[in-house]
Amino acid sequence: MDRSVTSRTIAHSVSARTIRPRLQQSGLFARRPLLCLPLTQNHRRLCRQWCDERSMWTAEGNEIVFTDESRFCLQHHDGRIRVWRHRGERMLNSCVMHRLTGPAPAIMVWGGIGYHSRTPLIRIAGTLNGQCYISEVLESVALPYLQGLPTAIFQQDNARPHVARIVQGFFVNHQIELLPLLARFPDLSPIENMWSMVVERLTQITSQAATPDQLWQRVEAAWSTVPQKHIQSLFESMARSSLAEETRLPGDKSVKRTGE
Repeated sequence: MDRSVTSRTIAHSVSARTIRPRLQQSGLFARRPLLCLPLTQNHRRLCRQWCDERSMWTAEGNEIVFTDESRFCLQHHDGRIRVWRHRGERMLNSCVMHRLTGPAPAIMVWGGIGYHSRTPLIRIAGTLNGQCYISEVLESVALPYLQGLPTAIFQQDNARPHVARIVQGFFVNHQIELLPLLARFPDLSPIENMWSMVVERLTQITSQAATPDQLWQRVEAAWSTVPQKHIQSLFESMARSSLAEETRLPGDKSVKRTGE
């Protein structure tokens, strides 16, 4: 069934007002489609091979340290906020939402999670490049953290600062084992869910942060207050997700997230 069909694409002239109630009665509602990247046959073969090589991982999966950067905006408006108003009340102050015309002030942070612990959260100043990644993240936080976990496997995505030659040399010189990540591979990293839990805690604060420094304090506090047992649940669900991807990939032609 073509779920993108509209009244204009139907051969007979049918009013949208006629179609919409019938669809809603059947439990169908208009939603934004999930955006995916296409997978070639070679992508699917490599992804299946990656899952096969790690299908028997049990304790090894808990040795992975998942890391990532995330951006938090001081003011955010996604266009989905609505107000209740009568006709002619559009210009009332209570029906107006103010927003900045330029880029909204934001902070960039880096963090990592393990099964039994997590790294301190780092606030990244300016643009992240390979040298900055080494000096502000790897040398100052990641390396000391990994030294306390001799069997740890370091995971990062394929962002340009992460795969820079100088960064790869740093990992080799310090004998840090990396979890290989394929291009266009489904993002199974549980740290994405960790960021969601941080955002959930931020939304519980009624007053909006006034400055980037105040926002940083709140993000850092939210990161620290996520219970470790919630992170462990993410690791355990990751194993189930990996098995599901192994089953789904051969016949699927797209992936939801990428490691590019």
